[in-house]
Amino acid sequence: MEPTNIRNIAIIAHVDHGKTTLVDQLLKQSGAFRENQTVEDRVMDSMDLEREKGITIRAKNTSIIWKDNIINIVDTPGHADFGAEVERVMKMVDGVLLLVDAYEGAQAQTRFVLKKALSHGLHPVVVVNKIDRENSDPDKVHDQVLELFLELEATEDQFNAPFLYGSAKQGWADRELDGPRTNMDPLFETVLEHVPAPLVEEGDFRMLVSNIEWNDFVGRVAVGRILSGTIKQGDSLHALRKDGSTSRFKVTKLFTYSGLQTNDADEATAGDIVGISGMEEMDIGETLAASAEAKALPFVEIDPPTVQMEFSVNNGPFGGRDGKKVTTRQIRERLFREMKSNISILVEDGPDSNTYVVSARGAMQIAVLVETMRREGYEVLVSRPSVIYQEIEGKRCEPFEQLWVEVGGDQLGGIMENLSRRKAKITNLTHHPHGNVTLEAEVPTRGLIGFEIDLVNATSGEGVFSHLFLEYRPFAEEFSTRTTGTLVSMDTGKSLPYALNNLQERGKLFIGPGDEVYPGMVVGENPRKMDLPVNPTKAKQLDNMRSAGKDDNAILAPPIKFSLERAIEYIESDELVEATPQFLRIRKRILDANARRKEEKRKASV
Repeated sequence: MEPTNIRNIAIIAHVDHGKTTLVDQLLKQSGAFRENQTVEDRVMDSMDLEREKGITIRAKNTSIIWKDNIINIVDTPGHADFGAEVERVMKMVDGVLLLVDAYEGAQAQTRFVLKKALSHGLHPVVVVNKIDRENSDPDKVHDQVLELFLELEATEDQFNAPFLYGSAKQGWADRELDGPRTNMDPLFETVLEHVPAPLVEEGDFRMLVSNIEWNDFVGRVAVGRILSGTIKQGDSLHALRKDGSTSRFKVTKLFTYSGLQTNDADEATAGDIVGISGMEEMDIGETLAASAEAKALPFVEIDPPTVQMEFSVNNGPFGGRDGKKVTTRQIRERLFREMKSNISILVEDGPDSNTYVVSARGAMQIAVLVETMRREGYEVLVSRPSVIYQEIEGKRCEPFEQLWVEVGGDQLGGIMENLSRRKAKITNLTHHPHGNVTLEAEVPTRGLIGFEIDLVNATSGEGVFSHLFLEYRPFAEEFSTRTTGTLVSMDTGKSLPYALNNLQERGKLFIGPGDEVYPGMVVGENPRKMDLPVNPTKAKQLDNMRSAGKDDNAILAPPIKFSLERAIEYIESDELVEATPQFLRIRKRILDANARRKEEKRKASV
């Protein structure tokens, strides 16, 4: 197809504003599916974790044909921790579809991704989504987006972006607020009118690798937009590496994208988004060219990571019981393989031979990596996230975040008190007509670790927050975010109802009857800020006066079950999360109680 009939766009928005649902409708209304084909919701969320969490984690591309035109669409994540997934696809597209919730308005990630898109000169098309939602205010959101354009220094053409109003869930979009509400045709037409065709350069074949996929039959697949020339299956290409070296390979397979299918192609030309296989090693940001003397294409600047965590071999008493991949070599290979396809993650060797330091944008991004490894059969120990400090003008500086929290008016006081302990500075309060309050604050990244747990508890799960990296500022003094201690097991075995019934008077339990424990494992929470040694395996001493049956009616409170993300943010610096395919356990770094006491005395004397 001629480049003039091709449009390449990325869909960007804050998390849960309807990006993937919109892609569903565009695919359905373009005829990508048969009439009798059963199609699940959020078809682009192909990873199991994406479906379980309800968010997009990896940027993925598809292609639809509408009235003899090809529209290549890149669906991007909306969570700030996965911002690099948005950044790396900017070189593949010429325009962006900015989706904004008609009730929530422009949120944290909206600001971040729009800034990146505008700085790359991309042409925006704005869709105000969910205008059928109760309490929606599309006119207010329209003004908010225009203010955001001004704040982000958009050009005149970008500021005059077209606005559409619609409902992705119901499958319609209109140029006017009171339009007919029938289908997505106005959106297709607007994209063809306002997003330019891909720029085609003269010369031989060149392509920037913007994504890496894996195919079970041909191995690594480099995905990107062809900038110049044509390519055929069987051609010889040169990979221009970041370090200046080159390597030659033969194109074994050429792929194009249509709907949810990946199709074999014999030939592709400039403007197309394609997948190319044949190379053993290829990284995102490198260039494929027909000539070894070709000039490498520049890649987008990726914001640096702000948090890091330690990964180490599971050396606990139950290590190797559950997983199949438990050695240092296997964990190291898996982490360094992740770094090749996830450009915002940095892996370095740790302080000892069994430890690796993983740096990323946020704790959730690393938690997704840990969860993926668990499902692949790995066992790992992971530490609490710590921020990455920088030395700026001779001062120790730490990352700060812009924070938005929406809570009920009666819950505001408790949240403000909590943020005060985390050294947050409140910058704005907005009271909404329906009773909720939006709080804006600037807070050290350290202060956000574990904040979600407190917010959920304080608002019974109704509070919502989002955050965005702001800048590095001088260190904001030490503070503690956890005000409780732990109950630490002293013995190995299975927990018994008799012991747990006595222990629940000491605090909240993380285990139930029959769970296996070992010395140094955290089995509960102590209201006092101290670690209390306990024995959850203690059995009732039976004699003529005390029978076993009298404890059958012991009433135990349900144990607290942590998700991986919450467990990682809950632990302190002297604790670790043991992640295996079937179990999540919290444990002390030093399992032996005597050794822990000696270490505490040593630290106190320093």
